[in-house]
Amino acid sequence: MKVCIVTHSVVKGNGQGRVNYEVTKEAIRRGYHVTLLASQVASELQESSQVRWVCIPVKGWPTEFVRNMIFSWRTANWLRQHRSEIDLVKANGAITMAPADVNAVHFVHSSWLKFSAKGATPDSDWTVLNPRGVLYDFYQWLYTDANARWEKKAFHQAQVVVAVSDKVAKDLIEIGVPPESLQVIVNGVDLQEFSPGISDRQKWGLPQEVPLALFAGDIRIPRKNLDTVLHALVKVPQLHLAVAGITEGSPYLQLSASLGLSDRVHFLGLRHDVPELMKVVDFLVFPSRYEPFGLVVIEAMACGLPVITASTTGAAELITPEAGIVLPDPDDTEALAQALLLLASDRNLRSQMGKAARAIAEQHSWDRMAKSYVDLFEQLKKSV
Repeated sequence: MKVCIVTHSVVKGNGQGRVNYEVTKEAIRRGYHVTLLASQVASELQESSQVRWVCIPVKGWPTEFVRNMIFSWRTANWLRQHRSEIDLVKANGAITMAPADVNAVHFVHSSWLKFSAKGATPDSDWTVLNPRGVLYDFYQWLYTDANARWEKKAFHQAQVVVAVSDKVAKDLIEIGVPPESLQVIVNGVDLQEFSPGISDRQKWGLPQEVPLALFAGDIRIPRKNLDTVLHALVKVPQLHLAVAGITEGSPYLQLSASLGLSDRVHFLGLRHDVPELMKVVDFLVFPSRYEPFGLVVIEAMACGLPVITASTTGAAELITPEAGIVLPDPDDTEALAQALLLLASDRNLRSQMGKAARAIAEQHSWDRMAKSYVDLFEQLKKSV
């Protein structure tokens, strides 16, 4: 079988890129040939005789919106010329103007557009904490609205639409994707890279002998919801918080200082050693306002950490009451404070939850996820 995967990057370093990396590896393992229409591909995949990389350069074009448009047009043009050489095309969202047989959905822009409109009131934290101004807000709205329109067309052109969580599947049904064309394949985790262990907090300049939570994500935007975490932290004076994320352009350092939390909130910047960082904290707090999946959740579970998240995060579906706490409302400061207090004050509970979390994560390896995708490819090929 000859498979074509259309995606910006096929690397281990990001969620969508890692999914396509693992799917490519599994297709190679089964003896298939894979064409990658991508701007970036891991070097080890480039070396395989079964992989053809068609580089789609977009670097140098201004704004992500324009870069995505160029990528979409160039990949569609290539597919129009070479479609007869391919048995199956896998795309990701509205990444290409060309139809795909399988479309894997990692983000539903229509759902975020609807959800964000609820919070974008003039006096809300969502607006106050946006340091980039009205023009940037308009650009983000335009980008999201355009993607929402293009996605609907892309989803209806696909034979099978793969949702990365049940939450995404529900979002897709709401925008008219037929349930019979949907399949859920949950994202995976590297169970060796992310595993339980103990490390020294001094390496990160973190305090010893205090309960320590971790927040990891893009702290330049309100979607990840660090503002609610900081407000809740005020009510839990014994708890410290490590924050992993790019600090440049983030409003949360100033918010933390204004709330009197400078001594308890430790901004670590962008980290590439998150698996090791997870070995020095006691639990993860990640009540994202909208998260189709949230790899950081299952990564923390694989490290044996309890997780506090919200039902608005797709990976919350994996968390049982024995493994963590799922809040109905990501903006409920009081409920989040109570959850933080419970885990901060009970070491035995954290230990029990951590073991349960690891057991759940062990059911969701990258290998298992990749096999599900390639099994789907084979089923579609047989049905032709």
